[in-house]
Amino acid sequence: MKHATDLFRLLADGTRLRLLRVLAQDRFNVSELTGILGVAQSGISRHLGLLKDAGLVAEQREGGYVYYRIADEGRADGHAPLWALLEAHFAASADDTSVRDDEARLHEVRRHRKENFETHGDARQLVPGRSWAAWARALGHLLPPLEVADVGCGDGYLTLELARWARTVYGIDRSDQVLERAKALAGRRNAGNVEWRKGDLARLPLHDASVDVVLLSQALHHAADPEEAVREAVRVLRAGGRLLVLDLREHDQQWVRARFGDQRLGFSDAALERLLRGAGLHQVRVQVGARHAGDPFVVLIASGIKQSPDSSTGGSASQDPPYVRGPGAAERTRLPKVQSSDDHD
Repeated sequence: MKHATDLFRLLADGTRLRLLRVLAQDRFNVSELTGILGVAQSGISRHLGLLKDAGLVAEQREGGYVYYRIADEGRADGHAPLWALLEAHFAASADDTSVRDDEARLHEVRRHRKENFETHGDARQLVPGRSWAAWARALGHLLPPLEVADVGCGDGYLTLELARWARTVYGIDRSDQVLERAKALAGRRNAGNVEWRKGDLARLPLHDASVDVVLLSQALHHAADPEEAVREAVRVLRAGGRLLVLDLREHDQQWVRARFGDQRLGFSDAALERLLRGAGLHQVRVQVGARHAGDPFVVLIASGIKQSPDSSTGGSASQDPPYVRGPGAAERTRLPKVQSSDDHD
């Protein structure tokens, strides 16, 4: 009776039930569990310790990490009826808002693993040197040096990737604290072609027609007025320059408002296209950049080209973007017309 009393007292805590529900789907380390549950690392570690002592959770060390999973013996022997009860509870609560929020963050952790080619013990996936980062940097070798503005640059990781091939990158953010972290990172990486500037999406600290590319990566859903933010981005573009937007497709994950300060829960494909066309861009394209089964967060990629002032509103720009020109004027590459794609990865 004492063992049963202790066990049910242990499971009376909501956070421990959430942990068991997550670990019933996969193994995770403490950092991943902290991100999924939104609980401090010290709290996660304490709860895992209690669940481990009760024989419900086991540790697994691999590649310098400690992963936690449901203990094999936790599903068997005397705990089998308990797990039947827990699994019934987990299934019945699947539509609960907090459970759906945990599921969304769980999918983000899995996406991060996949995009970093984590093997997690599967030898078939071990391909030395395979890396999304290396592939992205290889693509940079195909691009000429350009003037780029990374608007809403955050801590500057993407800004510094752009700096590998750009002539100059302007990293722009409204937070002094964030910019200081970005500057420190640039210093550690010896990036000498980045200028850090404080500014808002609606008022960029750049002159008219001063850059070739404006990047809005996961920034537009933070804008109080997305239309104004896109118009401001177009203002600083040179004729023939390109606006590139990476943002979320519309979703229902309300928790991101409090956790990340999101103003909007993403955009529909059509809404994103209207934003770019409404700002006067042409050759607008919208397509899926990343999507995974069960993940509520779908990344959309949108782009458009700024016309020359003397171009007609319905025709092509008189000048193609500098980065799609061929060796001679007769070899210029024309971009396709509007394309809306819902392709899977």
